[in-house]
Amino acid sequence: MSRKEGSLEAPTRHPIDWQNPDYYDHDKLMAELERVYDVCHGCRRCVSLCQSFPTLFDLVDESDTMEVDGVDKADYIKVVDHCYLCDLCFMTKCPYVPPHEWAIDFPHLMLQAKAQKFERDGARLRDRVLTNTDAMGKFASTPGVSQLMNGVGNTNVFRVTLEKTLGVHRDAPLPHYQRPTLEQRAQTQVQTIPATAVGETSGKVALFATCFANYTQSDLADDFMKVFQHNDIHIEPAFDLLCCGMPKLELGDLNSVDRMRKHNIPRLAELVRQGYDLIAPIPSCVLMFKQELPLMFPDDDEVALVQRAFFDPFEYLWLRHKGGQLKTEFQGTLGKVSYQPACHQRVQNFGPRTRDVLALVPDTEITTIERCSGHDGTYAVKLETREHALKIARPVVRQVDQAGPDHHISDCPMAASHIGEQRKLADGKASHAPHPISLLRQAYGL
Repeated sequence: MSRKEGSLEAPTRHPIDWQNPDYYDHDKLMAELERVYDVCHGCRRCVSLCQSFPTLFDLVDESDTMEVDGVDKADYIKVVDHCYLCDLCFMTKCPYVPPHEWAIDFPHLMLQAKAQKFERDGARLRDRVLTNTDAMGKFASTPGVSQLMNGVGNTNVFRVTLEKTLGVHRDAPLPHYQRPTLEQRAQTQVQTIPATAVGETSGKVALFATCFANYTQSDLADDFMKVFQHNDIHIEPAFDLLCCGMPKLELGDLNSVDRMRKHNIPRLAELVRQGYDLIAPIPSCVLMFKQELPLMFPDDDEVALVQRAFFDPFEYLWLRHKGGQLKTEFQGTLGKVSYQPACHQRVQNFGPRTRDVLALVPDTEITTIERCSGHDGTYAVKLETREHALKIARPVVRQVDQAGPDHHISDCPMAASHIGEQRKLADGKASHAPHPISLLRQAYGL
């Protein structure tokens, strides 16, 4: 029975058939885009999610027929360019996802269009640089280079030059690159703790630092190590890994995603075989290993092994709590907390576990804001899309301000800092946006 006929079946995700020559057939893609755009035009439920849908509806409304058949197919890519694969339309809005007979998977159709565009045109220098996160992190965090970049990075001359040459918006905050890295800091704090299995968890964790956190959020090492060790969980960093591949996926560079898979998966699978569970501090990286890579490589047994062992950090802590193994003797309170769940965490469908864990802290009031921050890693820093990113962020900023919190947090450091920066621009006050694991450490008094 289809969902249209009243089925209550969960949404079904089909494999991404990216190695099939038909995946790169332009005419077939145009036909499918027209079909899906027509369904979206008739529904319009997703208009508030991102800029892809307003762009599509404006194209339709401004056409001669006011239908999709009046839109120039050359303009279809304008909708694609605004999709940053947040997945919210599929998971939270669209009533026509499989097993519905119309079988709409908007994000993965956008991915196919991005892959065809990349295959045909490549990518501009700016996008190749921004998505080459490992190389950028290694270079920019080099002693001497990091001091230079952190020193001149926000000068007007440098930002104007960067905008004119690469198309990076002059007002977009740049990351501060650091040494030692998160992996290096975590390695100095490893303590051998006997692993105690609880439910789905082994009690022995390898931390996939992620390229962004490794080079720009190295202080998170201290927080993860302290919180997990305090809860009698053995934790240590995983080494010799590349980016998870999400930035290249969003670019449509699927061969680079495959290259990273070939490097990462054997190393992570070996850790799993040694009894480790896997976590990462950024939801996009967790989603890559739990959803996107398994869909791209459905017959790869090692990808499936890693998928089963990968957890969001707060999902992991909540599973330990359900088994009676999370310590709840807190030394302080957190007050009012405004919490924006990251899109790539929400679509994993394990529940609001960050909120649930932090709510265990006495005298803590959490306001959850289930709206996208609009950052998307690169979307909010590009010259041509930054204004759209700010528009998407405004409802979140407004709700944070209305809540008047002591802390504003998100599981995604980029999303949290994006919202914090907009609040700072609005009232001139600094708005620190810590990672939730940092707040948990604070509550423990560690």
